[in-house]
Amino acid sequence: MQTLASRCALTIAGSDSGGGAGIQADLKTFAAHGVHGLSAIAALTAQHTRGVTAVHVPPVAFLRAQVDACFDDFDIGAVKLGMLANAEVIHAVADALETHRPRYVVLDPVMVATSGAKLLEDDALDALRRRLLPLASIITPNVPEAELLAGTRVDNAGAASTALGHLRALGARAVLLKGGHLDEGRTVVDRYDDGVTDAEFLHDRLDVDGHGTGCTLAAAIAANLCREMAMADAVEAAIDYIGDALRAGYRPGKGDVTVLGHLAARPA
Repeated sequence: MQTLASRCALTIAGSDSGGGAGIQADLKTFAAHGVHGLSAIAALTAQHTRGVTAVHVPPVAFLRAQVDACFDDFDIGAVKLGMLANAEVIHAVADALETHRPRYVVLDPVMVATSGAKLLEDDALDALRRRLLPLASIITPNVPEAELLAGTRVDNAGAASTALGHLRALGARAVLLKGGHLDEGRTVVDRYDDGVTDAEFLHDRLDVDGHGTGCTLAAAIAANLCREMAMADAVEAAIDYIGDALRAGYRPGKGDVTVLGHLAARPA
């Protein structure tokens, strides 16, 4: 009999040596949700709370070996995709997903770190659109990422709603457009559309500069899907989890950013 702890989620993403984002944040998020976390490291970053100082991309053959090893031995309920630094990596990941066909793929289209460091090479954007968006159960872009993917300006509520349609037209089955970059007063509006259900999730804008929020949100959605939640419910629960994790956040480094309290904010 399968227990909750035997449900597995795989993160294919970059490693954050500072422990606040990327693979490290994903694994902590999976653990907080009672889901066994697996990882395939697509990039290594030299990173701390003040920024990214170096990026190393391992050979794609080794990345594929990691992914294949995970699928060979574990029952994977969902795959979360994060930092995929270049087109070669994106094609390798897409090939692996087409081979293994996981039930859910949660794509966080990581392009720029909070610090401003560029994490996606120019030639990778087209590969991301063509190869990964059609494989995604849901994508979770912020406003700058949505603008790059959809090729349209997103500077108000109406434009945000329009962008949802553009992004779904690129192949993603569902889209969560995060609203933190839009100025809508003291309320943040995250907009969701899966072609059947469209929803707005409203929450208070917290006076916290959080590190790894995008990684954590996508990982929480993947974990909730492993827990057999419906997509819209998985998204709403993940947004609530982020709020709790931000409130439980702390500053372990010398930078001004707050690392989320992943394990302090355990969902029911």
